[in-house]
Amino acid sequence: MNKYVERLYNGVIKENPTLILMLGMCPTLAVSTRALNGIGMGLSTTAVLILSNLVISLLRKAIPNEVRLPAYIVVVASLVTVTELLIEAYLPSLYTALGIYIPLIVVNCIILGRAEAYANKNPPLLSIMDGLGMGLGFTVALTLAGLVRELLGNGSAFGVKLLPDSIEPIGMFIQPPGAFLVIALFIVIMNAIGIKTRQKELVESCDGCCASCMTPCEKAETADKKEEVAAK
Repeated sequence: MNKYVERLYNGVIKENPTLILMLGMCPTLAVSTRALNGIGMGLSTTAVLILSNLVISLLRKAIPNEVRLPAYIVVVASLVTVTELLIEAYLPSLYTALGIYIPLIVVNCIILGRAEAYANKNPPLLSIMDGLGMGLGFTVALTLAGLVRELLGNGSAFGVKLLPDSIEPIGMFIQPPGAFLVIALFIVIMNAIGIKTRQKELVESCDGCCASCMTPCEKAETADKKEEVAAK
């Protein structure tokens, strides 16, 4: 797989920051009451991720190790301020819906984590793709969570009424407990997929010592013991 495509794949699927790495949970649980909120927060974070990864990668040799974390925060805070002002100017309804969680992007674990773990050690283009992949993964998780919560809690999707009036929405899903339930369900699904993948890898590279191959293993152990006795 091309290394640039791999960064996208890792961010969306293999290392999804919300569903696999469990990062950025505060905005995920707070703003995912609607699908549009999830898209807005996800894309805002994606823009900051891409630009912060680019700037930090370009400056990685100029930033002393002793002050790298403060330097990252300064870069991220500057980008978040610009993003917040743009959203307030051009998307006031989204700005109102997201509220305090836009400036809190500064301390989002995903952004600082990618800056430290990847952008600080890799060239600009790869860092941009890493930020794009992680941002898209975060956006997908937020949007799916918001869509499920909005559908079950309000009977709508992206603001459009879908369920008939005869079906009563489950209001709990637009409350904090609903966020925990939906995210937990997604994590269970991702873990189940991961377990199946891991099982396939074990079967394909089986060396005769897995749980289903105990008889060959026992025979091998018996043969080893016989050789030890003969050697003595």
